[in-house]
Amino acid sequence: MKHAVQKTLVVGAVALAATLSFGVAVAAPKVGAPAPDFSVVDTAGETWTLGGLAGKKVILEWTNHDCPYVVKHYASDNMQALQKEATDAGYVWLSVISSASGKQGHVSPAQADDLTDDRGAAPTAVLLDTSGDMGRAYDAKTTPHMYVIDPEGTLVYMGGIDDKPTTDQADIAGASNYVRLAMADLAAGNPVGTPVTRPYGCSVKY
Repeated sequence: MKHAVQKTLVVGAVALAATLSFGVAVAAPKVGAPAPDFSVVDTAGETWTLGGLAGKKVILEWTNHDCPYVVKHYASDNMQALQKEATDAGYVWLSVISSASGKQGHVSPAQADDLTDDRGAAPTAVLLDTSGDMGRAYDAKTTPHMYVIDPEGTLVYMGGIDDKPTTDQADIAGASNYVRLAMADLAAGNPVGTPVTRPYGCSVKY
């Protein structure tokens, strides 16, 4: 009986440790807290880290060119216009591709650059998160999934690009663009009025 109790305690302790470890590994980011750091290579082979962007305003955009929700925002030039607006305002815009090798949306560096050129996109860089480590750190669930980080490295917005979760380009004109609203709040020196929304799109193909 004593051995059985000891065995139960050991198994319970191992299970608890595993649960705690897993919880730390997948802990979701929180608005108002420091954004998770990352170290990811872009299409030119340059490594980007959040620490290296200290003092910069940053926008992260999870993307998958084969996703119809992403197509909606690129075929209409909505995403490109937002990218240009943001970078003109001093933001570093990082488009992140977390599709694993062999999964939908996975591209080589050259293919990613071709997509940027063909669509007239204007990100600061395209990050190739093939391992999915960055995506999981940010709990990125959809493409698109958007994040805004202030100059202090604090996550101030995460969620959908807007409030029209459809693939219809006609819905863009009447949508409230949450990223644009967040940028306006920051420019005015105000807290982001809508800091968290539900993202919509295709699942990230980890």
